[in-house]
Amino acid sequence: MRKISLVFVFGLIMLPMLNSCKEKKSEQKEESATEAEVVQETKEEAPMNGLSEAEKADGWVMLFDGKTSEGWRGYKKDHFPEGWEIVDGTIHMVGSGRGEAGSKDGGDIIFDKKFQNFTLSLEWKISEGGNSGIFYLGEEKLDYIWKTAPEMQVLDNERHPDAKLGKDGNRMAGSLYDLIPAKPQNAKPAGEWNKIELTVFKGTVIHNQNGENVVEYHLWTPEWKELVAGSKFPGLNPDWAEVPAKGYIGLQDHGDDVWFRNIKIKEL
Repeated sequence: MRKISLVFVFGLIMLPMLNSCKEKKSEQKEESATEAEVVQETKEEAPMNGLSEAEKADGWVMLFDGKTSEGWRGYKKDHFPEGWEIVDGTIHMVGSGRGEAGSKDGGDIIFDKKFQNFTLSLEWKISEGGNSGIFYLGEEKLDYIWKTAPEMQVLDNERHPDAKLGKDGNRMAGSLYDLIPAKPQNAKPAGEWNKIELTVFKGTVIHNQNGENVVEYHLWTPEWKELVAGSKFPGLNPDWAEVPAKGYIGLQDHGDDVWFRNIKIKEL
């Protein structure tokens, strides 16, 4: 009888403890579920050519609505060139097959606002053998934007001759065109979408391609001026190294089919 009594008493003592453990486990599960919901909300994907609530709160703004050319115009033009079109949620350069000569009403396009410190995010897709580019801090004082602005290269690395020209791969996709090669070289093949984030902040410039920083440099420094001095750019514009602190974002017509989408910017 004494053994039975002891077991009974022990059971009475342990029961509240077991119930407490169950309650704690239940609370932990609820907390975990809540944390999972928070993570899920944090990972909310933005709609195509749109912003997530988190991006809106963080100060991002769309530069392309996926439906119209609003905000965009030709370089040194007052209209959106006919050589470009808005199709399937993209800005599409209709290839002319004439290279840099371009189409009759083509040419580079710019967003009609100057930016200074910012992160630009977009996706690009190039045609087979295609060539294009993304300009930043551009001016409209000369006949072509590439005579005033640095360029993040857009290229089919497998087929376009530029991939083998220049120096150390500095004309391949993601590179600071003809100056600094993208390393690692992680561009996807022609026909596939690549995502870039291009950051400019008080002279520091970072090219991020498909999730990796591939180029980093600083404008206006002695190293920058030396780099430019040894390139072709002073022959195009003696003041090319004096990139303005504030300028236009542009997309290049190089005569090949290229598509851009999800173009957004966050001013810093």
